[in-house]
Amino acid sequence: MGIIAWIIFGALAGWVASMIAGTDRQQGWLENIIVGIVGALVGGFLYGLITGTSFSMEFNLGSFVVAVIGAIVLLFILRLIRRA
Repeated sequence: MGIIAWIIFGALAGWVASMIAGTDRQQGWLENIIVGIVGALVGGFLYGLITGTSFSMEFNLGSFVVAVIGAIVLLFILRLIRRA
């Protein structure tokens, strides 16, 4: 994917994850993009650990679900760190 696609993909994944995690009002658009992109990397890493196969990031529904799950995991970890 190109950089523009990564930004759009990250923004969508971060926004959906923040709505699910209940942090949507606390995050701006830039944080949604960062959480979405990093969450996609985390989700791809976790997918590889669980299934034992490599995960290719493409703009499709499967990649979006993995990115959202990774972003939710990342938001959960950030919430734990902020409370400590």
